[in-house]
Order: sequence, then structure tokens, then C-alpha cells
Amino acid sequence: MPRLVGVEEEFLLVDADGQLSGHGPEVVGSAREQAGALETELTLCQVESATDVCRTPDEILDQLTTLRGSLASSARERGLRLLPSGCPVLPEEDRPGITPKPRYQRMARLYGATARAGATCGCHVHVDLPDRALAVQVVNHARPWLPVLLTVTANSPFDGFDTGYASWRYQTWSRWPSAGPPPVFASLDEYESTVDALLRSGAILDKGMVYWDIRLSEHQPTLEFRVCDVAASASDAALLAILVRGLVEHAVDRISVGVPAQDVPYAVLRANLWRASRHGLRGECLHPVTGAPAPLHDQLADLVGLLRPALGPDAAFVEAGLASLRSVGTGADRQRAVFSRRRKLTDVVDELALR
Repeated sequence: MPRLVGVEEEFLLVDADGQLSGHGPEVVGSAREQAGALETELTLCQVESATDVCRTPDEILDQLTTLRGSLASSARERGLRLLPSGCPVLPEEDRPGITPKPRYQRMARLYGATARAGATCGCHVHVDLPDRALAVQVVNHARPWLPVLLTVTANSPFDGFDTGYASWRYQTWSRWPSAGPPPVFASLDEYESTVDALLRSGAILDKGMVYWDIRLSEHQPTLEFRVCDVAASASDAALLAILVRGLVEHAVDRISVGVPAQDVPYAVLRANLWRASRHGLRGECLHPVTGAPAPLHDQLADLVGLLRPALGPDAAFVEAGLASLRSVGTGADRQRAVFSRRRKLTDVVDELALR
């Protein structure tokens, strides 16, 4: 029986001119009910969807498509558009404010410009793993592959200008004091004591602000992967979810036979993530197994080969997703391709906006 998986996606709301809109609460409040959940986010221009638990790639894809459609429909009723982009595309003089919830207001007071410039959108994949001690070991095994996962949905080359990055969101998000790759943890006790130290330091307000690229969920029996941009398409997000589930299953299998995690030092992993964020699948970084420089598209192929036994019948879905990536590129590639035609950022907004 495959492990249950769920996907959370964050989106931007823009008006007819492509400028950020602060009507997130109204759009969420009037979206029609369906499987999954819809929520507001830190800033008023963001909305979030979350699937129910899913078992198959088709379930994931169907729910993601339905949730995107519901939010897009609610946005259209207000003359707005739903934008699956990791960062705002157009220049913004005055970005919408913070959503008026007590927790978000506390965050705005403590973190200042970091919170107010926080209109970035990610894709978070939850995989069922109720054994928290085992989950910490899986973090250690999965963390070397974070740069490869980041490239799959890299989708934020613009932030009012061409940033030169495939995932500028990852760079922007890294301003938060608890963001970035997790360290290696010797045990669940060390993981929890590190979280407690972050709380005592005052750098985070609560455990929900542990923003590591992989973390143990405090509210669900899951391991949560948070490294990626919101995907340009629901199919890209579903591909990511199946890869993440396969990586978790592969790690559990290796742990069960006593195979140690690949030793990638924290500084090296950060450097690899920077390289992945900068160039996406077109770039290269140090291979997590060989330690030698290697193209990231080759590393993605290596990861899929490694995961093939764990993927089982999902392998065909993954191969189809990879074929699509090779054909049309990542979200960042697609955004830049649209921009190159007329050098107009509004064309990028028009292409991205969900119908």
C-alpha cells in the first residue's frame, strides 16, 4: 500500500493589470467547497490550497486541478486572476498588507520587512510517516537531494525584473531565520532540542515557523518537504509529489537495512541549493553521491533511477512528467520564453494566469 501524500500550494492574486491584489480573504471565503481545503496566507495577496490525502498520481492531479480551478473561478468573479508563480512578476510599489490574523500580525511586528516582502509562493508535499524517530532519519537521507527537487518546479525568475535566478523565491524565503536546509540530526531528541532552542532564542514565534526545507509536521503524522516553488502547472506539482514520496520510501528501505545517510556537509548543501536556485535544471552542482560537479538534469535522471524500485507502478507517471519537462522546460524556462517574445512582463502574467 503506497504511503498517503498531500500537497499544499500557495498562489498570488493579481488584478486585470497584473498588479497584486489584497482580496485573498474574500476569494477564499467565496470559493466553492470541494475535497481539500482553501486558506488565506501571510499577505493579503496570497491564497493557499491543500489536497486531501491521496494514494495515486491521478488522485493528486485531479485534486490539484480542482482546487486550482475553484480558486481561479472565485478570483474571476472579482475581476482578479490566480497566478502560480513563486514571486510577483511585475514591479510593485505598494504590495498588499498582512492578513489580519493575530499570528500574522505578530510576525509582521517581529520580522519587519522580511514579513512584508513575503509574497512568495511555495509547494509543500506531506508524506505519511507517523514514526517521528524514523522521520528524522529520513530527513538525513533525503536532504542531499534537495537541490534536485528544487529544480523540478523552479518557477520564479522574475520579481519586477529578471533576477537571473530560476527560483528567486528560494533566495527571498531564505531571509527567514529558520529557513534553509535542515542540519543532520543524530536523533529525534536532537531535532526537538534544536527546535526548542530556536523557540527560546526568540527567532521563531512557534513550531509552525520551523521553515527548514524538510521538517516534521507538528499537526499531522507527516514529513513535509518545503523546498520548492509553486509549480506552473498541476502536472508539475503532481510529479514533484510522487518523486518526494518515492524518495521517502527509498530512504525508509535503506534505513531498514542499516545503510547510513550520504554525508553532505551543511555548507556544501547550501552551496548546491544556491546553484540549483540560480540556474535550475540547466545548471550543475556537486552530485550528492559522487561529490563531483554534474548537470542537474543528469542528477534528476540519477534520482529517478535510484527511486525506480520505490516508485513501482508510479514510474510511468514520473517518466511522462520528465518527458514534459524536457520538452517544455520548467516553469522558469516557460516564463522566460514568453518574456523573450516581446520583452513584456505583462505577457508573462497573461500566460501564467489560471483560466
